[in-house]
Amino acid sequence: MTATAALVLVEPGAHRPGGHRNRTLTALATAHGNAVVVAPYGIADETRTALQAAGARLAGPTGMLPSVLAAAGMYTAALAAAGRHVFASRRWPRALRRLPHQVTLLARCLVEASCVRTGRRLTGGTASVVVLSASEALHGAAGLLGGPHLRFVHELVTTEDVPLRVLGRLARPGERRVAVLAPTRAVRDALAARFPRLPLQVRPFAVADPGDRLTDVERVRAREAFGIPAAAAAVCLVGGWWPYKDLDAVDAALTRLDVPLHVLVTGAPLDDDHLQAWEALPHVRLHTRPGPVPEAVVREAYAASDATLVARRPGVTKESGLVVDAVRLGVPLIVSDHDPALTQALAGQDWARLFPTGGGAALADVLRDLAWSPLPRPAADAAADLGVPTAAEQTAVLTELKGPYSCPPCPR
Repeated sequence: MTATAALVLVEPGAHRPGGHRNRTLTALATAHGNAVVVAPYGIADETRTALQAAGARLAGPTGMLPSVLAAAGMYTAALAAAGRHVFASRRWPRALRRLPHQVTLLARCLVEASCVRTGRRLTGGTASVVVLSASEALHGAAGLLGGPHLRFVHELVTTEDVPLRVLGRLARPGERRVAVLAPTRAVRDALAARFPRLPLQVRPFAVADPGDRLTDVERVRAREAFGIPAAAAAVCLVGGWWPYKDLDAVDAALTRLDVPLHVLVTGAPLDDDHLQAWEALPHVRLHTRPGPVPEAVVREAYAASDATLVARRPGVTKESGLVVDAVRLGVPLIVSDHDPALTQALAGQDWARLFPTGGGAALADVLRDLAWSPLPRPAADAAADLGVPTAAEQTAVLTELKGPYSCPPCPR
Protein backbone atom coordinates (compact mmCIF):
# COMPACT_ATOMS: atom_id res chain seq x y z
CA MET A 1 0.00 0.00 0.00
CA THR A 2 1.34 3.44 -0.94
CA ALA A 3 1.93 5.68 2.06
CA THR A 4 -0.13 8.86 2.24
CA ALA A 5 1.90 11.90 1.25
CA ALA A 6 2.77 14.08 4.22
CA LEU A 7 0.84 17.24 5.03
CA VAL A 8 2.69 20.00 6.90
CA LEU A 9 0.50 22.03 9.26
CA VAL A 10 2.06 25.22 10.63
CA GLU A 11 0.25 26.71 13.64
CA PRO A 12 2.01 29.67 15.29
CA GLY A 13 -0.66 29.77 18.01
CA ALA A 14 -0.43 26.13 19.06
CA HIS A 15 1.11 27.14 22.41
CA ARG A 16 -2.15 28.80 23.48
CA PRO A 17 -4.52 26.32 25.18
CA GLY A 18 -7.93 25.63 23.64
CA GLY A 19 -9.66 27.50 20.86
CA HIS A 20 -11.09 26.35 17.57
CA ARG A 21 -7.74 26.78 15.78
CA ASN A 22 -6.06 24.16 17.94
CA ARG A 23 -9.16 21.99 17.64
CA THR A 24 -8.97 22.25 13.86
CA LEU A 25 -5.23 21.51 13.92
CA THR A 26 -5.84 18.33 15.88
CA ALA A 27 -8.77 17.27 13.70
CA LEU A 28 -6.77 17.73 10.49
CA ALA A 29 -3.76 15.83 11.84
CA THR A 30 -6.00 12.99 13.00
CA ALA A 31 -7.89 12.76 9.72
CA HIS A 32 -4.79 12.86 7.53
CA GLY A 33 -2.71 10.31 9.41
CA ASN A 34 0.68 11.53 8.15
CA ALA A 35 0.91 15.09 9.38
CA VAL A 36 3.94 17.11 10.35
CA VAL A 37 3.05 19.89 12.80
CA VAL A 38 5.45 22.82 13.04
CA ALA A 39 4.84 25.14 16.02
CA PRO A 40 7.43 27.87 16.58
CA TYR A 41 6.43 28.68 20.18
CA GLY A 42 5.67 25.18 21.40
CA ILE A 43 2.40 23.29 21.79
CA ALA A 44 -0.11 23.39 24.66
CA ASP A 45 -0.13 20.18 26.69
CA GLU A 46 -3.67 19.14 25.76
CA THR A 47 -3.02 19.77 22.08
CA ARG A 48 0.33 17.96 22.20
CA THR A 49 -1.29 14.88 23.72
CA ALA A 50 -3.99 14.82 21.03
CA LEU A 51 -1.47 15.30 18.22
CA GLN A 52 0.75 12.53 19.54
CA ALA A 53 -2.28 10.24 19.73
CA ALA A 54 -2.95 11.09 16.08
CA GLY A 55 0.58 10.01 15.15
CA ALA A 56 1.65 13.48 14.02
CA ARG A 57 5.32 14.41 13.93
CA LEU A 58 5.93 17.53 16.02
CA ALA A 59 8.71 20.03 15.36
CA GLY A 60 9.91 23.53 15.93
CA PRO A 61 12.16 25.48 13.55
CA THR A 62 14.86 23.03 12.37
CA GLY A 63 17.96 23.70 10.29
CA MET A 64 20.38 26.59 10.05
CA LEU A 65 18.35 29.03 7.95
CA PRO A 66 14.98 28.27 9.62
CA SER A 67 16.63 28.75 13.01
CA VAL A 68 18.11 32.09 11.95
CA LEU A 69 14.73 33.25 10.60
CA ALA A 70 12.97 32.13 13.77
CA ALA A 71 15.49 33.90 16.00
CA ALA A 72 15.16 37.08 13.93
CA GLY A 73 11.38 36.84 14.15
CA MET A 74 11.36 36.38 17.90
CA TYR A 75 13.82 39.23 18.40
CA THR A 76 11.68 41.45 16.20
CA ALA A 77 8.56 40.43 18.14
CA ALA A 78 10.25 41.42 21.40
CA LEU A 79 11.16 44.76 19.85
CA ALA A 80 7.53 45.24 18.80
CA ALA A 81 6.29 44.45 22.33
CA ALA A 82 8.66 47.04 23.78
CA GLY A 83 7.48 49.56 21.20
CA ARG A 84 3.82 48.97 22.08
CA HIS A 85 4.67 49.74 25.69
CA VAL A 86 6.65 52.88 24.84
CA PHE A 87 4.12 54.29 22.35
CA ALA A 88 0.94 53.24 24.16
CA SER A 89 -0.08 56.79 25.07
CA ARG A 90 -2.28 58.70 22.64
CA ARG A 91 -0.01 61.71 23.02
CA TRP A 92 2.25 60.09 20.44
CA PRO A 93 1.47 60.64 16.75
CA ARG A 94 -0.64 57.90 15.17
CA ALA A 95 2.23 56.81 12.91
CA LEU A 96 4.42 56.09 15.94
CA ARG A 97 1.62 54.25 17.73
CA ARG A 98 1.16 52.06 14.65
CA LEU A 99 4.87 51.39 14.22
CA PRO A 100 5.08 48.50 16.76
CA HIS A 101 2.19 46.77 15.02
CA GLN A 102 4.03 47.06 11.73
CA VAL A 103 7.07 45.48 13.36
CA THR A 104 4.81 42.68 14.62
CA LEU A 105 3.75 41.96 11.02
CA LEU A 106 7.41 41.67 10.04
CA ALA A 107 8.08 39.35 12.99
CA ARG A 108 5.18 37.09 12.02
CA CYS A 109 6.47 36.94 8.44
CA LEU A 110 9.93 35.82 9.56
CA VAL A 111 8.57 33.14 11.90
CA GLU A 112 6.14 31.84 9.28
CA ALA A 113 8.94 31.61 6.72
CA SER A 114 11.05 29.70 9.23
CA CYS A 115 8.24 27.18 9.81
CA VAL A 116 7.49 26.74 6.10
CA ARG A 117 11.16 26.03 5.39
CA THR A 118 11.24 23.59 8.30
CA GLY A 119 8.21 21.72 6.99
CA ARG A 120 9.64 21.46 3.50
CA ARG A 121 13.01 20.38 4.90
CA LEU A 122 11.47 17.61 7.01
CA THR A 123 9.44 16.26 4.08
CA GLY A 124 12.00 16.66 1.33
CA GLY A 125 10.12 19.59 -0.17
CA THR A 126 7.36 17.38 -1.58
CA ALA A 127 4.55 17.88 0.96
CA SER A 128 1.80 20.49 0.89
CA VAL A 129 2.56 23.12 3.53
CA VAL A 130 -0.30 25.05 5.13
CA VAL A 131 0.07 27.94 7.56
CA LEU A 132 -3.18 27.60 9.49
CA SER A 133 -3.10 31.02 11.16
CA ALA A 134 -1.14 33.27 8.83
CA SER A 135 -0.42 36.97 9.05
CA GLU A 136 -2.57 39.32 7.04
CA ALA A 137 0.45 41.02 5.45
CA LEU A 138 3.79 40.44 3.70
CA HIS A 139 2.53 37.38 1.84
CA GLY A 140 5.11 37.74 -0.91
CA ALA A 141 7.95 38.08 1.58
CA ALA A 142 6.79 34.91 3.34
CA GLY A 143 6.80 33.13 -0.02
CA LEU A 144 10.27 34.35 -0.95
CA LEU A 145 11.82 33.53 2.41
CA GLY A 146 9.92 30.34 3.16
CA GLY A 147 8.97 28.79 -0.16
CA PRO A 148 5.66 27.56 -1.64
CA HIS A 149 2.76 27.22 0.79
CA LEU A 150 -0.91 27.80 1.43
CA ARG A 151 -1.95 30.48 3.91
CA PHE A 152 -5.17 30.76 5.91
CA VAL A 153 -5.80 34.43 6.72
CA HIS A 154 -8.66 34.67 9.22
CA GLU A 155 -9.08 38.45 9.42
CA LEU A 156 -7.44 41.78 8.67
CA VAL A 157 -6.45 43.54 11.88
CA THR A 158 -3.45 45.65 10.85
CA THR A 159 -2.81 47.00 7.37
CA GLU A 160 0.59 47.69 5.86
CA ASP A 161 1.90 51.23 6.27
CA VAL A 162 4.38 52.79 3.82
CA PRO A 163 7.57 50.95 4.91
CA LEU A 164 5.89 47.53 4.73
CA ARG A 165 4.16 48.39 1.46
CA VAL A 166 7.59 49.17 -0.01
CA LEU A 167 8.91 45.85 1.32
CA GLY A 168 5.83 44.14 -0.08
CA ARG A 169 6.45 45.56 -3.55
CA LEU A 170 10.08 44.41 -3.45
CA ALA A 171 8.91 40.91 -2.47
CA ARG A 172 6.02 40.82 -4.95
CA PRO A 173 7.55 37.94 -6.99
CA GLY A 174 7.09 35.81 -3.88
CA GLU A 175 3.32 36.11 -4.23
CA ARG A 176 3.57 33.50 -6.98
CA ARG A 177 4.77 31.04 -4.35
CA VAL A 178 1.72 31.35 -2.11
CA ALA A 179 -2.02 30.83 -2.32
CA VAL A 180 -4.16 32.53 0.30
CA LEU A 181 -7.30 30.92 1.68
CA ALA A 182 -9.90 33.20 3.24
CA PRO A 183 -12.63 31.61 5.37
CA THR A 184 -15.34 34.05 4.21
CA ARG A 185 -16.07 36.07 1.09
CA ALA A 186 -15.84 39.29 3.08
CA VAL A 187 -12.29 38.51 4.21
CA ARG A 188 -11.40 37.49 0.64
CA ASP A 189 -12.75 40.79 -0.71
CA ALA A 190 -10.82 42.81 1.87
CA LEU A 191 -7.62 40.97 0.98
CA ALA A 192 -8.23 41.42 -2.74
CA ALA A 193 -8.59 45.17 -2.28
CA ARG A 194 -5.18 45.37 -0.62
CA PHE A 195 -3.37 42.66 -2.62
CA PRO A 196 -4.89 42.60 -6.11
CA ARG A 197 -2.22 40.25 -7.52
CA LEU A 198 -2.43 37.71 -4.72
CA PRO A 199 -3.96 34.28 -5.54
CA LEU A 200 -7.06 34.11 -3.33
CA GLN A 201 -9.67 31.45 -2.68
CA VAL A 202 -12.55 31.16 -0.23
CA ARG A 203 -12.30 28.04 1.92
CA PRO A 204 -13.89 27.40 5.35
CA PHE A 205 -11.28 26.91 8.04
CA ALA A 206 -13.28 25.20 10.79
CA VAL A 207 -14.17 21.54 10.30
CA ALA A 208 -16.85 19.28 11.73
CA ASP A 209 -17.58 15.59 12.01
CA PRO A 210 -20.81 13.80 13.00
CA GLY A 211 -18.92 11.97 15.74
CA ASP A 212 -18.47 15.26 17.62
CA ARG A 213 -22.15 15.49 18.57
CA LEU A 214 -23.11 15.61 22.21
CA THR A 215 -24.99 12.63 23.59
CA ASP A 216 -28.05 12.67 25.83
CA VAL A 217 -25.96 11.17 28.61
CA GLU A 218 -23.43 14.03 28.33
CA ARG A 219 -26.23 16.58 28.55
CA VAL A 220 -27.69 15.05 31.70
CA ARG A 221 -24.31 14.79 33.40
CA ALA A 222 -23.35 18.34 32.42
CA ARG A 223 -26.57 19.73 33.91
CA GLU A 224 -25.86 17.84 37.11
CA ALA A 225 -22.28 19.14 37.20
CA PHE A 226 -23.45 22.76 36.92
CA GLY A 227 -26.43 22.24 39.22
CA ILE A 228 -28.99 23.18 36.56
CA PRO A 229 -32.45 21.57 36.89
CA ALA A 230 -33.61 19.61 33.87
CA ALA A 231 -36.55 21.97 33.22
CA ALA A 232 -34.56 25.20 33.59
CA ALA A 233 -33.44 27.30 30.62
CA ALA A 234 -29.69 27.71 30.10
CA VAL A 235 -27.55 29.56 27.56
CA CYS A 236 -23.76 29.60 27.20
CA LEU A 237 -21.25 32.25 26.14
CA VAL A 238 -18.02 30.54 25.10
CA GLY A 239 -14.66 32.08 24.25
CA GLY A 240 -12.72 35.20 25.13
CA TRP A 241 -14.46 38.55 25.31
CA TRP A 242 -12.61 40.40 22.56
CA PRO A 243 -13.60 43.90 21.36
CA TYR A 244 -15.61 42.55 18.40
CA LYS A 245 -18.01 40.81 20.80
CA ASP A 246 -21.10 42.83 21.73
CA LEU A 247 -21.33 42.45 25.48
CA ASP A 248 -23.40 45.63 25.75
CA ALA A 249 -26.26 43.94 23.90
CA VAL A 250 -26.03 40.90 26.17
CA ASP A 251 -25.93 43.16 29.22
CA ALA A 252 -29.03 45.06 28.05
CA ALA A 253 -30.89 41.80 27.36
CA LEU A 254 -30.11 40.23 30.72
CA THR A 255 -31.10 43.43 32.51
CA ARG A 256 -34.54 43.30 30.82
CA LEU A 257 -35.04 39.61 31.53
CA ASP A 258 -38.04 38.77 33.71
CA VAL A 259 -37.79 34.95 33.72
CA PRO A 260 -35.11 32.73 35.30
CA LEU A 261 -32.15 31.90 33.05
CA HIS A 262 -28.91 30.06 33.74
CA VAL A 263 -25.94 31.72 31.98
CA LEU A 264 -22.76 29.69 31.53
CA VAL A 265 -19.59 31.64 30.75
CA THR A 266 -16.23 30.10 29.89
CA GLY A 267 -13.14 31.47 28.17
CA ALA A 268 -10.43 34.09 28.48
CA PRO A 269 -10.21 36.99 28.78
CA LEU A 270 -13.45 37.80 30.61
CA ASP A 271 -14.73 41.09 32.00
CA ASP A 272 -15.19 40.99 35.78
CA ASP A 273 -17.35 44.12 35.81
CA HIS A 274 -19.89 42.52 33.46
CA LEU A 275 -19.82 39.25 35.38
CA GLN A 276 -20.45 40.99 38.71
CA ALA A 277 -23.31 42.97 37.22
CA TRP A 278 -24.92 39.84 35.76
CA GLU A 279 -24.52 37.92 39.01
CA ALA A 280 -26.48 40.64 40.82
CA LEU A 281 -29.46 40.43 38.43
CA PRO A 282 -32.47 38.76 40.06
CA HIS A 283 -33.37 36.41 37.19
CA VAL A 284 -29.85 35.35 36.19
CA ARG A 285 -28.08 32.31 37.60
CA LEU A 286 -24.44 32.75 36.58
CA HIS A 287 -21.93 29.89 36.20
CA THR A 288 -18.36 30.81 35.25
CA ARG A 289 -15.42 28.69 34.17
CA PRO A 290 -12.62 31.23 33.49
CA GLY A 291 -10.13 30.15 30.87
CA PRO A 292 -8.00 29.00 29.36
CA VAL A 293 -9.80 25.73 30.09
CA PRO A 294 -9.46 22.19 28.73
CA GLU A 295 -11.62 21.19 25.79
CA ALA A 296 -13.62 18.90 28.09
CA VAL A 297 -14.78 21.90 30.14
CA VAL A 298 -15.89 23.77 27.02
CA ARG A 299 -17.76 20.71 25.81
CA GLU A 300 -19.47 20.40 29.20
CA ALA A 301 -20.66 24.02 29.01
CA TYR A 302 -22.18 23.38 25.59
CA ALA A 303 -23.77 20.14 26.83
CA ALA A 304 -25.47 21.86 29.75
CA SER A 305 -26.99 24.60 27.57
CA ASP A 306 -30.20 24.87 25.60
CA ALA A 307 -28.46 27.24 23.19
CA THR A 308 -25.19 29.06 22.66
CA LEU A 309 -25.21 32.85 22.31
CA VAL A 310 -23.01 34.64 19.75
CA ALA A 311 -23.29 38.44 19.84
CA ARG A 312 -20.94 40.50 17.70
CA ARG A 313 -20.64 44.10 16.64
CA PRO A 314 -21.71 45.27 13.17
CA GLY A 315 -19.32 44.53 10.33
CA VAL A 316 -17.54 41.57 11.94
CA THR A 317 -17.36 39.20 8.99
CA LYS A 318 -14.64 36.72 9.89
CA GLU A 319 -15.54 33.07 10.31
CA SER A 320 -17.15 32.24 13.63
CA GLY A 321 -15.67 29.15 15.21
CA LEU A 322 -18.42 29.37 17.84
CA VAL A 323 -21.13 28.97 15.21
CA VAL A 324 -19.39 25.92 13.79
CA ASP A 325 -18.92 24.50 17.29
CA ALA A 326 -22.63 24.81 18.01
CA VAL A 327 -23.55 23.07 14.76
CA ARG A 328 -21.01 20.25 15.04
CA LEU A 329 -22.00 19.53 18.65
CA GLY A 330 -25.73 19.76 17.98
CA VAL A 331 -26.43 22.86 20.10
CA PRO A 332 -29.08 25.42 19.04
CA LEU A 333 -27.81 28.89 18.20
CA ILE A 334 -28.79 32.46 19.12
CA VAL A 335 -26.78 34.87 16.97
CA SER A 336 -26.74 38.55 16.04
CA ASP A 337 -27.22 39.55 12.40
CA HIS A 338 -23.78 41.22 12.27
CA ASP A 339 -22.70 39.33 9.13
CA PRO A 340 -25.09 39.35 6.13
CA ALA A 341 -23.62 36.12 4.70
CA LEU A 342 -24.00 34.26 8.00
CA THR A 343 -27.48 35.68 8.46
CA GLN A 344 -28.47 34.39 5.04
CA ALA A 345 -27.04 30.95 5.78
CA LEU A 346 -28.94 30.66 9.06
CA ALA A 347 -32.23 32.17 7.89
CA GLY A 348 -35.01 29.62 8.04
CA GLN A 349 -33.12 27.16 10.27
CA ASP A 350 -35.48 26.13 13.07
CA TRP A 351 -32.53 25.56 15.43
CA ALA A 352 -31.21 29.13 15.07
CA ARG A 353 -32.64 32.46 16.25
CA LEU A 354 -31.36 35.74 14.86
CA PHE A 355 -31.62 39.12 16.57
CA PRO A 356 -30.63 42.62 15.38
CA THR A 357 -27.04 43.56 16.15
CA GLY A 358 -26.99 45.73 19.26
CA GLY A 359 -30.63 44.87 19.94
CA GLY A 360 -30.74 44.18 23.65
CA ALA A 361 -34.53 44.27 23.78
CA ALA A 362 -34.88 41.84 20.87
CA LEU A 363 -32.32 39.50 22.43
CA ALA A 364 -34.25 39.60 25.72
CA ASP A 365 -37.35 38.44 23.83
CA VAL A 366 -35.42 35.51 22.32
CA LEU A 367 -34.04 34.50 25.73
CA ARG A 368 -37.50 34.78 27.26
CA ASP A 369 -38.91 32.50 24.57
CA LEU A 370 -36.10 30.01 25.19
CA ALA A 371 -37.37 29.52 28.72
CA TRP A 372 -40.84 28.56 27.47
CA SER A 373 -40.06 26.88 24.17
CA PRO A 374 -36.59 25.30 23.78
CA LEU A 375 -35.15 25.25 20.27
CA PRO A 376 -34.70 21.95 18.41
CA ARG A 377 -31.15 20.71 18.01
CA PRO A 378 -29.34 20.91 14.65
CA ALA A 379 -29.50 17.73 12.61
CA ALA A 380 -26.37 15.62 12.16
CA ASP A 381 -25.94 16.95 8.61
CA ALA A 382 -26.49 20.62 9.50
CA ALA A 383 -22.77 21.43 9.26
CA ALA A 384 -22.63 20.09 5.71
CA ASP A 385 -25.71 22.14 4.81
CA LEU A 386 -23.82 25.26 5.93
CA GLY A 387 -20.79 24.34 3.83
CA VAL A 388 -18.59 23.22 6.72
CA PRO A 389 -16.30 20.38 5.55
CA THR A 390 -15.33 17.33 7.55
CA ALA A 391 -11.71 17.03 8.61
CA ALA A 392 -11.14 14.31 6.01
CA GLU A 393 -12.60 16.49 3.25
CA GLN A 394 -10.45 19.40 4.35
CA THR A 395 -7.19 17.46 4.38
CA ALA A 396 -7.96 16.06 0.93
CA VAL A 397 -8.42 19.58 -0.43
CA LEU A 398 -5.34 20.99 1.33
CA THR A 399 -3.21 18.12 0.06
CA GLU A 400 -4.39 18.46 -3.53
CA LEU A 401 -4.89 22.21 -3.76
CA LYS A 402 -2.20 23.76 -5.91
CA GLY A 403 -1.67 27.44 -6.45
CA PRO A 404 0.22 29.12 -9.29
CA TYR A 405 3.50 28.85 -7.46
CA SER A 406 6.67 26.87 -7.84
CA CYS A 407 10.26 26.95 -6.75
CA PRO A 408 13.06 24.41 -6.33
CA PRO A 409 13.43 22.56 -3.01
CA CYS A 410 14.65 24.82 -0.24
CA PRO A 411 18.27 24.29 0.86
CA ARG A 412 18.76 22.32 4.03
